[in-house]
Amino acid sequence: MSPSRVLFLFLFLCCFYNKITAQAISVNATVSPEDLIQNVLINSSCIETQSVSAKGNPTPNEQSYGSFTAGANFPFSHGIVLSTSPSKRAEGPFDQQDSKGVKVPSWSGDSDLNQALGINNSTQATVLEFDFIALTNSISFNYIFASNEYQLNFPCIYSDGFAFLIKEAGSSENYKNLAVLPNTSIAVSATTVHPKIENMNGAGGEPMIGCAAVNENYFDDYNTASSPINYAGQTVVMNASTDVVPNKKYHLKLVIADDATRQYNSAVFIEAGSFVTKINFGEDRTVANNNPVCFGENYVLTTNLNPANYSFKWFTKDASNNYVQIPGATSASYTVTATGTYKAEATLGSTTCVSIGEITVEFSPEIPSTNTSLLQCDDDTDGITIFDLTKTANIVKNNNPQITNQGYYETLADAQVKTNPILNPQRYTNKAPNQIVFARIENSFGCSAVAQITLTISNAVIPNQSPVETCDGDTTQDGLYQFDLAAEVTPQIMVGLPSGLVINYFSTASDAITETNQLANIFKNTTPNRQTIYARAANGSNCYDITPIELIVHTFDPPNFEDATQYLCKGDEITLSVATGFSSYAWSDNLGTTNSIQVSPPGDYSVTVTDANGCPKTKKFKVVLSEPATITGADVKDFSGVDNSVKILYTGAGNYEFSLDGTVFQDDPTFTQISPGVYNAIARDKNGCGLSNVFQVYVLDYPRFFTPNGDGFNDLWAIKNIDQMPDYTISIFDRYGKLLKQMNQNGSGWNGIFNGREMPSDDYWFTLLFVNGKNVKGHFSLKR
Repeated sequence: MSPSRVLFLFLFLCCFYNKITAQAISVNATVSPEDLIQNVLINSSCIETQSVSAKGNPTPNEQSYGSFTAGANFPFSHGIVLSTSPSKRAEGPFDQQDSKGVKVPSWSGDSDLNQALGINNSTQATVLEFDFIALTNSISFNYIFASNEYQLNFPCIYSDGFAFLIKEAGSSENYKNLAVLPNTSIAVSATTVHPKIENMNGAGGEPMIGCAAVNENYFDDYNTASSPINYAGQTVVMNASTDVVPNKKYHLKLVIADDATRQYNSAVFIEAGSFVTKINFGEDRTVANNNPVCFGENYVLTTNLNPANYSFKWFTKDASNNYVQIPGATSASYTVTATGTYKAEATLGSTTCVSIGEITVEFSPEIPSTNTSLLQCDDDTDGITIFDLTKTANIVKNNNPQITNQGYYETLADAQVKTNPILNPQRYTNKAPNQIVFARIENSFGCSAVAQITLTISNAVIPNQSPVETCDGDTTQDGLYQFDLAAEVTPQIMVGLPSGLVINYFSTASDAITETNQLANIFKNTTPNRQTIYARAANGSNCYDITPIELIVHTFDPPNFEDATQYLCKGDEITLSVATGFSSYAWSDNLGTTNSIQVSPPGDYSVTVTDANGCPKTKKFKVVLSEPATITGADVKDFSGVDNSVKILYTGAGNYEFSLDGTVFQDDPTFTQISPGVYNAIARDKNGCGLSNVFQVYVLDYPRFFTPNGDGFNDLWAIKNIDQMPDYTISIFDRYGKLLKQMNQNGSGWNGIFNGREMPSDDYWFTLLFVNGKNVKGHFSLKR
């Protein structure tokens, strides 16, 4: 590389180094406490300081307090730094590798700080304190809190502490901490001011739990390797201020300390020359601050300074945003009547001590209110009734949703000061006819207006109403039935009344007055047969009149009016009838209007009758066709002994009972345990439509034994009545299967003889084969 290029690179690196280091603050740790207070912090002829002292790091030549100067990228150009480590370590840039801090075991904490913050374990405290006397009524100074605890999840757990402690000099009272979040008593710290911290893992992979943001708007930023200070993060510029009594001596203690770990040090930077006296008018009275002055009010700004000692000038900003002096305004106070920014200057006698106070004042818009009246009905005409004052809530505030109702009052004075509100405005009983009460309304800033409400009694009259009648239309005739009040009652009431009225119904006159327990439109009376309810006619929030309405429910439950079923024999007619004496009759299908009709086709019929009140009742008839049955056959189970049965087969549209002998009838067409014999089956219609044809049935069985001994009893084995059956063949066998006898319908039976020889007593078998294929097998005994 050429010598010229080496020289150029050297010069460039030098310039770059100077540029980098110029970004960092420079700390002077050798400045005395007196210089820090009297020449750095305070630049005002209105403040006298005394008894300045300091203490901090006991390590020689490593003082923990000092002055600093900074470049353009730090909010303060110069000021005071108090640290929990040697103050020179506050110089940037931020070095994360060295951020764990300095531990000095012999460096103790501060008991006043412990008490102020409610802790008991502060360490490594740095204190700068002094007495002062202010010639005006407030002091103020600016500061920034910075800490290496703005790393990982440390702000979720712990923080170093600092405070600006003030009290009257020589007093035994507790200190007041000025290093708090605006409008609170919360001390500023890493745990009370930080952004959201996510869950994370530490250097060794251990989980570290994050936390939600806290007062994030007061956190400035995290620092980097190019920051002017050697701390991981800091707050925005904060302000400490308090009211004081002019010419009274106060003691101010500026203190910062490490927590018990003595790690991750912190510092507080105080702006040089920011410790000033000022006239404190409080915060701006603006819409943005949610505290503008109410329309129509005069707002008095007061310096709280003795006019005998001070001279005053008052200013307001013009359209060009420049202050111009207000002519003639030279007193200790000034009454503001218009929106603007105002300034006061108070000069102490012939000194150079000048205190300044500034404030912006805005007036809220006028609250429009409307006086109104409330018209109520009076059930006893004495001029005293119950009013629902809340009905006027939207009227008095012109339906403005941004305005809120703040109660009702009997006097204007009470409404104006918001005392003695009417406790139950929904049920307010007026004290006299045409009484006036007062409604207070407020905007979102607490500004108020008052509207008058005149309580008047309606003199309108709804004519007496005829009863509204209906019939009990359900199955239980108990005199309770529903009314459609809008359809059945309201049209009657509205005859002759002004249009636009709204009718609602109530159980009692008192409920109608107070509009409580309103009845549903579909209303079922709760008192059987007769009940009086009350109709309230209203025009908007005003009552027109209240009138009673009698509801009548007629019952109609004639005897013997149940639905019926009647039977019609085929080819005949039948008479359907109900009792006489009803007001009207109407048969279905227009079959008649008398109490009876004659019908021939089967089917469903009905008749509706009415009584003198016009209440209907319907009876239904089901006419069912019936006819004699036709017996078409019989299923016979025979040759089964006691299990012989007969099932009669039939056709016909009727309700039948059956018999095998014409005398004893049963509902079931199946007969069981039938003895052998000849039967005449017949069916009878239960509805009186006659007998069926007669059908002859044969039930056969064979003898289980016979005794061929010539005594005239059971001498032959034969099947009774088998000669009435189709052709058949009977074959008789002995126990060895030898055929002994064959017979047909012409045979008289077997006498127990085979080939002229009497067969011995024994069991014998037979087969009976009919020409239709039916085959019966069995056995019997021969006894001698």
